[in-house]
Amino acid sequence: MDQKFNPRTIKLIIGLGNPGKQYENTYHNVGSLFLQCLKKELPIANYQLLIANVFMNESGSFVAKLIKKNGAKPNQIIIVHDDSDLEIGEFKIQYGRNSAGHKGIESIIQSLGTKEFWRLRLGIRPLNNKSKAGTFVLKKITPTDKIILEKTFSLLANQLIN
Repeated sequence: MDQKFNPRTIKLIIGLGNPGKQYENTYHNVGSLFLQCLKKELPIANYQLLIANVFMNESGSFVAKLIKKNGAKPNQIIIVHDDSDLEIGEFKIQYGRNSAGHKGIESIIQSLGTKEFWRLRLGIRPLNNKSKAGTFVLKKITPTDKIILEKTFSLLANQLIN
C-alpha cells in the first residue's frame, strides 16, 4: 500500500541499531546515528525521538512497549534502519512493506502483528560493493561514507521539519 508520507501524523521516530561499544559507528547502526543527528538538528520537534537500546533482532518488543507507553498507533511511527539493498546515501520512506530479511523489522512486524508502519530505509551498501551484507554491516563506517551519510541525514532532517 503506497501512502503519501505526512510528517505531521508522526508521533514517534525510532532508530534501530545494536547497543555496545563494539557496534558504535558501524553500518548496522545508521538508524541510531540518524536519530543522534536529529536530536542535534531538531531539539524541539513534534515527535519523540527514541533510539532502541536492544539488539536488532529484539526490536519488536522494544517498539511495542514504546507505542503503548506513548499512546501511538503503528501508522504514527517511523522506524529508521540500515538497508543493505540501497547504496550509501540513498534512502526510501515507505509504508506497509515486508521486512525483506531485515531482522529488526521482522521482529517489529511480529510484535505489532502488522506491517502498517512507516520505515525510513537508509542505504549502507558501499559504492560498487556487490558482496553479501554480512561482510560489511558490522564494520566501522569509513570516513568517506561518513561524509555521505551526514549529508543524507541533513537532507532528511529538513524533510521532517517541513
